[in-house]
Amino acid sequence: MAKVSNFLSLGEEGVKIKLLSQCRVGRTETGALPSVFRHGAVSNPQFDEPVDHNKLGALMTKTISRARCLPVAITLLFACGEAKSQDGNLSQASTGQEVRLPFSTRGWKTDFSKHSVSFDDIMSGGPPKDGIPAIDDPKFVSVGEADGWLGDREPVVIFEHDDVVRGYPWQILIWHEIVNDEVGGLPVTITYCPLCNTAIAFDRRHRGRILDFGTTGKLRHSDLVMYDRQTETWWQQATGEGIVGEMTGQVLTFLSAPTVSWSDFKAEYPEAEVLSRDTGHDRPYGRSPYDGYDTGRPFLYRGPRDDRLAMMDRVVIVQNEGAHVVYPMKALAEEKAINHSVAGEPVVVFYRSGLASAVDASSISTGRDVGAATAYLRDVDGRTLTFKADGDAFVDEETGSRWNFLGAAIEGPLAGKQLESLVHYVPFWFAWAAFSPDTPIYGI
Repeated sequence: MAKVSNFLSLGEEGVKIKLLSQCRVGRTETGALPSVFRHGAVSNPQFDEPVDHNKLGALMTKTISRARCLPVAITLLFACGEAKSQDGNLSQASTGQEVRLPFSTRGWKTDFSKHSVSFDDIMSGGPPKDGIPAIDDPKFVSVGEADGWLGDREPVVIFEHDDVVRGYPWQILIWHEIVNDEVGGLPVTITYCPLCNTAIAFDRRHRGRILDFGTTGKLRHSDLVMYDRQTETWWQQATGEGIVGEMTGQVLTFLSAPTVSWSDFKAEYPEAEVLSRDTGHDRPYGRSPYDGYDTGRPFLYRGPRDDRLAMMDRVVIVQNEGAHVVYPMKALAEEKAINHSVAGEPVVVFYRSGLASAVDASSISTGRDVGAATAYLRDVDGRTLTFKADGDAFVDEETGSRWNFLGAAIEGPLAGKQLESLVHYVPFWFAWAAFSPDTPIYGI
């Protein structure tokens, strides 16, 4: 039997898994695991048991016969295959220097001699390079057509440029993690990491190149590690930073891409385009392979812990002029509108209930309500506004105008005005704290 240790960590002896007798096992003594791991059934990293590969093969045969268990079957087969091929990995850097790495470099052209992080912090998420396939030729449908398969509370990323508005449903992103697109002439990539709850858009134009991105199959602090196909540099999704390869230390440009409920999206943008389920891949869109995840603890995570907030608490990260502030979602849910400042500029953060968690229930549309957040600069025509919640809308104290959750004035003297959206997203606290522990936290 092959000894497996340090779950999916390449460069050690394999992957920690625990063979379980049933497809669904619910909670274990280590906490609730997402179904993508329960279904097949991978254990939490605290388990340290040997694996009989013959038994594993039998389990995979049994697992594959159950449709809902297919994703983890594939994941385990990838993981075990990679675990067998990782002994003595040596990468020939562009300098001619041999670099010994704790994971397989097969199929990579990356310059591994350049890196800004410890290789020991990088671990396999299971699938190999592009094993989770990015969408490179996205197709779009009308709001009316998408309404036939999207639930009102399902999360959707909004991206708008040059009067073109597109929606990217999380029910599709959860299976692909990256969409390379061009919106109104602007090359963009829409990314989503289910384990960190980070939905982030980046400009694909970078230093004279137009990049397109794929998945490495690797994670760092549980977060998606992407790569660009032009240089095969590895990029940390949560920070946009190149961490391995030619462009190490460079940072991608973040773009505003709020996540809102489908109900809010279709009401505000009835003529928008919506990412189609016709992706060229056969996936059970609408189902979540991570059900139960956000009521447990981080998975595939071995980074630092910051107990100022609970690890799986959602937080709103608002970015302005290179500065960030953390707004705990629990505080935002109580106040509904937070008037604050980031980088010395007045901002407002709005809260709205009615957004389903994508990593709570097996059907995304039935996930529990975790609320949505939007963030804006609150200067309008040279005047700083102060907002308060008023039912489903918001009112500024200066003019009495009413504003909706998406920053549009809908009644009053400022009707027709639009607040400027800031880059913001809503990760789990552990994911943000791992990368930016010194970020100020509102209310703390």
